[in-house]
Amino acid sequence: MTTLRCACGSVELEARGAPIACAACYCKDCQEGGRRIEALPNARPVLDPHGGTELVLYRRDRVRCSRGEELLRAYKLDERSITKRVVASCCNSAMYLGFERGPHWVSLYRARFAENAPPLQMRMQTKSRPATGELPSDVPGYPGLPLVLVGKLVAARIAMLVSR
Repeated sequence: MTTLRCACGSVELEARGAPIACAACYCKDCQEGGRRIEALPNARPVLDPHGGTELVLYRRDRVRCSRGEELLRAYKLDERSITKRVVASCCNSAMYLGFERGPHWVSLYRARFAENAPPLQMRMQTKSRPATGELPSDVPGYPGLPLVLVGKLVAARIAMLVSR
């Protein structure tokens, strides 16, 4: 069990088991979502120095709010979107990116893991990143959605269906 906390400690999330993947996303939605969250009063940084958002993907059935659920606020880039970025309103810490329906995973903001953050495994959607110099070469970078991630997501869905 891994416990994630907002910056002030009023909100806690618990994540069970191993994550599906840990990736930095450079898509235009993650960039805009990060900018909007960072513009909130006293918000902590969301975007990395290259404009990416570092996320740790977990199966939705393995994540729960253990404290401060009433403090969570969802933000959408567009009212019609099923994607929501959830922030702890007490200190405007980005907690997770989730979906109203559909996908079987939750993307937890890597910064919430503090010293227990899993290592970054990939950078994706790099074709959309801002021109901020070269990306580090410490992990693979993909211009779109990498097949390796799609495979991990499919495997996680199958495991959920068989309740593992």
